[in-house]
Amino acid sequence: MKLHQNVRHFASRKALELPGVRSVAKKGLVDLHVRIFSGKADEARREEREPHLEDFFDATMDMYLAALQEGYSEAEARETTHIVANFDFYNHGWAEMMEFPPSELSDHYERYETFFDAHGVSVDDPLGEFRPAGGVADAPATPERLDEADFEHTEGGYADDVYVETEDGEIQRGDIEEPEDVDPSKSPGT
Repeated sequence: MKLHQNVRHFASRKALELPGVRSVAKKGLVDLHVRIFSGKADEARREEREPHLEDFFDATMDMYLAALQEGYSEAEARETTHIVANFDFYNHGWAEMMEFPPSELSDHYERYETFFDAHGVSVDDPLGEFRPAGGVADAPATPERLDEADFEHTEGGYADDVYVETEDGEIQRGDIEEPEDVDPSKSPGT
């Protein structure tokens, strides 16, 4: 799929890897993702989805760290979290929040199948072993949206690899080079 990548992404990774900063960085990143994705939802549905999104994105931060620890690049590790979010959006019928078309769900899964299988992640169980012990808050599904949606926020054609859009709008395959001297305080929430 296509992701944006800049110094803030590397700063966020560093912040999440620092024990004294991790909880603040995690909260900031969860809030950012809730704001972005709930902003794509129909206005009448935003508030009812936010508790679910908070729990879900909190769990994906642990997935991101696990992927990094297993040797995935920053963009690949982040992509795993976006892919499982799209699994969750699909399962709920939240078509307007999806980033790639439903026809590409299995393609994205297969690219990270080894990682996903090792952690019990599937389209039907997007968090697998990363699911919090207390679960994830429920939110109403809108399955009918999958039949009637135009998937206005999806961008297909990037299912074969991770693609990065740089700050100057250039699209490249794979990560950008990590900048030197990345400052973790540049992560959202820190």
